[in-house]
Amino acid sequence: MSSDNAAGPPCCLCGPTCPLVLVAVLGVWAAWYWRDKRRVAGATGRWVLITGCDSGFGRALARRLDAVGLRVVAACLGPAGEEELRRSCSSRLVTLRLDVTDPESVHAAARRVRQEVGEQGLWGLVNNAGRSIPIGPNDWMTTDDYRRVLDVNLLGMVDVTLQMLPLVKQARGRVVNVASILGRVSIVGGGYCISKFGVEAFSDTLRRDMRAFGVKVSIVEPGFFRTAVTDNSLLEEDLRKRWAQLPSVMKEDYGSDYLDKYMWLQKSILARLCDGDLSKVTWCMEHALVATHPRTRYGAGWDAKIVWLPISYLPTFMTDFLLAMILPRLAVATKVRP
Repeated sequence: MSSDNAAGPPCCLCGPTCPLVLVAVLGVWAAWYWRDKRRVAGATGRWVLITGCDSGFGRALARRLDAVGLRVVAACLGPAGEEELRRSCSSRLVTLRLDVTDPESVHAAARRVRQEVGEQGLWGLVNNAGRSIPIGPNDWMTTDDYRRVLDVNLLGMVDVTLQMLPLVKQARGRVVNVASILGRVSIVGGGYCISKFGVEAFSDTLRRDMRAFGVKVSIVEPGFFRTAVTDNSLLEEDLRKRWAQLPSVMKEDYGSDYLDKYMWLQKSILARLCDGDLSKVTWCMEHALVATHPRTRYGAGWDAKIVWLPISYLPTFMTDFLLAMILPRLAVATKVRP
């Protein structure tokens, strides 16, 4: 056999077509970049409602949007959050009290927002209110535990969206729903991951339903950030209470040292992954509100991009294997069965 035949066909990336391929790739990237950078003309002065402004992402976004000239309605659960925003923001910002789990509170908020925005309508709705506790092994939970999380993270978000949607349609505006990277890969029991998977599903169908009305729907999927949702002291306190309530037979199955191992792992993960720069999330929210072409999904944080998103695309058995390698081993798994 000749050496020419053994060499095989030439690689297209090494031949004369290589420059054309590179030019095409750079052209596609430049077109995407230009399209992503375009902003809505006259966004200043438009109304945006943000839920969950007592702390974390909601408070940071309210301050940011107020600083760039948007008219912000900041919804807080308690008076302390309202007072802090009044002190730190301009007189343009409006606060209101909102409990997303209370239909009467949601209806009252809708009436107030309608009065504020008038004929202009509501340009942006940012559904940010959420909670994480309780999380842990599923058989440590009760149905009420799931309901408390779902009522805030999913059903409350749906209720607020449905009440505000006529005003958003009126403005042909934006809906921005804060899910989580744990809405892509479920790594912990309890209602949190379930609720965030629900946010993803609701947002996808809402986006398709609203397209004809000129309303654009985006999902923000934060990784791990330092907020009240990831406050390890609160998470550990709840885990200890749940462990204390377990029947002795369940404690034997898990092992006497399981709780300590679980809390050590949780603390280690949060310490390594939690990012204190909340602007990485609020940038995504702001872009979804003011970009001419908002993205469908925003992965926020380095861990979302290089850890959780790649894991979410793995086959299920591989994800299960990886998580089993990390999580503490149960005592019952080492018992010799008859």
